Amino acid sequence: MNLMMPLLRRSVSSLLMVAAIAPFTACAQTPAAPVATKKPVVVVVATGGTIAGAGASSANSATYQAAKVPVDKLIAGLPELADVAEVRGQQAFQIASESFTNEKLVALGKQVSALVKDPSVNGVVITHGTDTLEETSFFLNLVIRSDKPIVVVGSMRPGTALSADGALNLYDAVALAASPSARGKGVLVMMNDDILSGRDVAKRVNIKTNAFGSQWGPLGMMVERRPYWFRAPVKRQTTQSEFDIDTITTLPEVAIVYGSGNMGTLGVEAATKAGVKAIVHAGTGNGSVPDYGVEGLKAARAAGIQIIRSSRIADGFVLRNSEQPDDKYDWVVAHDLNPQKAKILAALALTKATSSADLQRMFWEY
Repeated sequence: MNLMMPLLRRSVSSLLMVAAIAPFTACAQTPAAPVATKKPVVVVVATGGTIAGAGASSANSATYQAAKVPVDKLIAGLPELADVAEVRGQQAFQIASESFTNEKLVALGKQVSALVKDPSVNGVVITHGTDTLEETSFFLNLVIRSDKPIVVVGSMRPGTALSADGALNLYDAVALAASPSARGKGVLVMMNDDILSGRDVAKRVNIKTNAFGSQWGPLGMMVERRPYWFRAPVKRQTTQSEFDIDTITTLPEVAIVYGSGNMGTLGVEAATKAGVKAIVHAGTGNGSVPDYGVEGLKAARAAGIQIIRSSRIADGFVLRNSEQPDDKYDWVVAHDLNPQKAKILAALALTKATSSADLQRMFWEY
């Protein structure tokens, strides 16, 4: 025992010395540099609309001038955007969306296509007026060959109004476009917390902030810049589409003839004389055509004009060979697409195909 004591004392002394020196050694070490995380790059392409509108006073939520605020001011007015992404702006147009034309659709599509080809760009946000937002969203969903997030956003109230909705909608849209989880889900619409598919979204109310929806429901929702997903689109879109904006220069003319009681035949006659390539018949109920209107549509088809039966009803879908013998008349049904979306798909379809069988396939697949 006496022989072991000196050894024990030396071990204890060594441990005490290490314990005493350790704090000073730790303090002398160079602290680790913080790891820099690069923010995703999101480009905001502005086209005008209510989200860029201004009213005479804060009490004006429905009376205002659209397309007044340029994109740089929209971005500068929302400094919180810097928390989620490096945001850049491009001004494509400065118009109210009811003034969108086929030429503007094609030009916007080419601009977005060029942006998503840029490897430094992670996502694109398009600010848009709400009146034709659903048509532009569907068009881009069909013609942009990229899985990068593309988000279309608008507002129902101008930024000058009490309880304006544009700022949060734009913030959510940028956060969504910056999210890797949004890749591959097609063109999205961000409105009133809901993440909607550009394929089936529609403006369903014209005066409230919860104006946009789909009969099939949202894909998910945004809460404090985080997307929560509940379903995924199954129809062909973007990278699976046979349409490519880079090869499209013009779109053929397609007319919509609206169904109603005592609708007459003048709409179909005028469209036929105007030389349109297709007529979307926005029929009542299940795309119904009045008995006195059948011959005019048959004559238009015989003249080479495609006939697409759609419905003016917001929900549901048109059944083929129900109400009308579509096979016999060589007509097409729009399935669940509303008349304005059927017009977009018909125009694109006619850039690639001329037979009704090809068009019907496209209406089933897209």
